[in-house]
Amino acid sequence: MKASLGVRAGMLSLLLLGLMLGVWHLATLSSAPVATVAAPALTAEQIEYAKLMGKDPAAAAGGAPAPSQKAGFPTLPQMGTVMVKHLSSPFYDNGPNDKGVGLQLAYSLGRVALGYLLAALVAIPLGFVIGMSPLMYRALDPFIQVLKPISPLAWMPLALYTIKDSAISGIFVIFICSIWPMLMNTAFGVASVRKEWLNVARTLEVKPLRRAFEVILPAAAPTILTGMRISMGIAWLVIVAAEMLVGGTGIGYFVWNEWNNLSLPNVIFAILTIGVVGMLLDLMFARLQKVVTYVD
Repeated sequence: MKASLGVRAGMLSLLLLGLMLGVWHLATLSSAPVATVAAPALTAEQIEYAKLMGKDPAAAAGGAPAPSQKAGFPTLPQMGTVMVKHLSSPFYDNGPNDKGVGLQLAYSLGRVALGYLLAALVAIPLGFVIGMSPLMYRALDPFIQVLKPISPLAWMPLALYTIKDSAISGIFVIFICSIWPMLMNTAFGVASVRKEWLNVARTLEVKPLRRAFEVILPAAAPTILTGMRISMGIAWLVIVAAEMLVGGTGIGYFVWNEWNNLSLPNVIFAILTIGVVGMLLDLMFARLQKVVTYVD
């Protein structure tokens, strides 16, 4: 039954994908290809600017459309060409403003991993303390409720002022946005452990540390993984916006840089890449959640 449902769901997903691609194709069918015109020779300032942006001055002179032309929304063949170009060489490095999408993803994933790991190291132990102690919960809850609704990007100016490093500031933003779902879900999971299990552990005189690892942690693990899954989704969402602000490297900076270059196909490709990576990260945590979930 489950296999049949999965097959039907897969077929429906493919049908919806085909429908969306068909709508895209029909919507861009009337877009005429942009005619290339011979561009005048670049000035010394334009050549210097092209080099600064990591572009080939000759390509910039020969391939630039006239100012009065409009590129329009890219067609499916154009998007296919862009995807093949990026995926065939994802790790090239031609300068500060011309790096492959694979390198940009690596920078973003590295920042997310570091900030997320730091948040887990703080949130999970503190969540255990809050979940096991009603006194600590009442004492810390006002601070959590005040800090939790603050937009992660609102912390960016303060981080840039105090840390004075854009890369570390981005990691701090990931940390501050990842900590709250993990903290609250850990505290809730620990506080929701069945009292019968805790009473049995006390009856058997199980030491507190062993009780935490062998009774409370397995029982609360599904809820903790839920918080970690939510935090990862938020972290991946925030890093793109943070990299647009701080610049330099990362998939968010790649999107902003391509928009400044008026390259809409590259922007759309980057958006699709962000979505696919986010989906894979979510699937990874979903699998982990199934592993630690006990089914009666």
